[in-house]
Amino acid sequence: MRALCGLDLAVAEGTVCGLLGPNGAGKTTAVRLLTTLLRPDGGSARIAGHDLVREAAAVRRRIGVTGQYASVDGDLTGRENLRLFARLHRVRGPAARADELLERFGLTEAADRRASDYSGGMRRRLDLAASLVRRPDVLFLDEPTTGLDPASRARVWQAVRELKADGTTVLLTTQYLEEADRLADDIALVDRGRVAHTGSPAALKAVIGSYAEAVVADAGALTRAAAVLDRLTGREPVLDRDRNAVGAVTTDPTLTLPRLVRELDAAGVPLLDAGIRPPTLDDVFLRLTGEAADHPAGTSAGHSPNGSTDDSTDDSTDSKERAA
Repeated sequence: MRALCGLDLAVAEGTVCGLLGPNGAGKTTAVRLLTTLLRPDGGSARIAGHDLVREAAAVRRRIGVTGQYASVDGDLTGRENLRLFARLHRVRGPAARADELLERFGLTEAADRRASDYSGGMRRRLDLAASLVRRPDVLFLDEPTTGLDPASRARVWQAVRELKADGTTVLLTTQYLEEADRLADDIALVDRGRVAHTGSPAALKAVIGSYAEAVVADAGALTRAAAVLDRLTGREPVLDRDRNAVGAVTTDPTLTLPRLVRELDAAGVPLLDAGIRPPTLDDVFLRLTGEAADHPAGTSAGHSPNGSTDDSTDDSTDSKERAA
């Protein structure tokens, strides 16, 4: 069984790329390959201008990695952890670099406490700080905010934005689609070991379209409302008789809410409510990975599809990847 098969990925320098996909899609395997933790048995990849296989040592000097589990030593203080990483990476002025990162990640007050006494969010921030000790050109973040509370997650998001502003290239895997929506310049949707779709969050949302819906006061008007939506969208409407609602997917940018209401009114449809709901990244994920083939765009509110890591147990890979 192959974990990856023909994975083709290019990430522009100084951008954030979100790597999304269902469980077992190959995301964590891709990260392990690109960070030289696994050796590919086919294909090629370049990281920061270096060949992944022939120049693995050079690649390691240019990258930082924050995995799914904290790599810091719980018996050391936060300050000691960062100084240790700085010395291991032969960073000049390890004490000053450690203090700089502690301040950047809001850990100065807890700097001299053992890492084992940190909260989960604080340990995650310390782990991220450790991956930045060497100022990497490319940073790999494998589900960096899993299990964090909203405040801790917001701190990590801000750190990623600052890294991007400084010119760092970030490859992010996450199970929080809102996170990818907010942080990523581009998204690569991985399915069955391949990149199935790529594009900006806005471009991917445009692929599946918005959801135009009308809720009518009289069930007898559903047929007329459906005819209007059929004509405006060119798609077969979906009826929800329990709510007296009818809706259809639309990719027409000229279909605005005022126009929808006018057309329904002209058809004599007694309206209670109407709306055109833009798709979320959850909708994109569900539709394009085939997780919910019959799921209409704009109706997945409350769903939180798990984009978490694959088990990484497959013993064969075949990838062709390019990263800035």
